[in-house]
Amino acid sequence: MKYKIAVIPGDGIGPEVIREGLKVLEALEESTPRLEFEFVDFPYGANYYLETSELIPQAGPDEPAKM
Repeated sequence: MKYKIAVIPGDGIGPEVIREGLKVLEALEESTPRLEFEFVDFPYGANYYLETSELIPQAGPDEPAKM
């Protein structure tokens, strides 16, 4: 089975926590036949806000449905 997973690292310790969580999922994927993950990165967080003045784009909540 293939699963699409939205990845939003966020801020603070978020990037470190997400990075380690992805390692766990990748190890699970490697050790489990017929299991596949597709990670879709989203840039939301403080830096995104500072660059765009919005928390997420207006279409942002609909993006995971399009994954």
